[in-house]
Amino acid sequence: MNNPEQEIVEKKVRRAVGLSALRKIGAIVAEEQRADTEKARVLRWFARYGWIVLTGSALLLAYAYGLI
Repeated sequence: MNNPEQEIVEKKVRRAVGLSALRKIGAIVAEEQRADTEKARVLRWFARYGWIVLTGSALLLAYAYGLI
C-alpha cells in the first residue's frame, strides 16, 4: 500500500486541483453575471427610451410619405 507521506501528498494535490477548478468555475460564473447585467442594462434603456425612438421613427416615416 501507499505510505502515509504519499497519501498526504496525494490528498494535498487533490485539494489543490479542486480549489483550482472552483476558481475557474467562479470566474466563468462571474463573467456570465457581468454579461447578464449588461443585457439587463440595455433592456432597461430600451424600455425607458425605446418609445421615443419608435415615435421619432414613425414621425420621420410619416413625413417622408407626405402624411404630415
